[in-house]
Amino acid sequence: MIAGIAMMGFVAAAVCAAIRLLRGPTLADRVISLDVALISLMGGIGVRAADTGDTTYLDILVVIAIVGFTATVAASRFIEHEGPHA
Repeated sequence: MIAGIAMMGFVAAAVCAAIRLLRGPTLADRVISLDVALISLMGGIGVRAADTGDTTYLDILVVIAIVGFTATVAASRFIEHEGPHA
């Protein structure tokens, strides 16, 4: 029951992130929305792992976290070097 409620919350957050991804006027808005969507995915996977008791999902969470962090840092450095004069 509680896992279903948590999953609905993560789905709602992912939908809001998708809307911001499509409507976001700047690249920074889109990067943040992708980060929120990724965190929502990670939360959903975490809830699934806790609900089923399967630890296989935890390895997937580590990989997603590393990839997401690396992508966010790379995108922020790109935005920083482009500057307002781009």
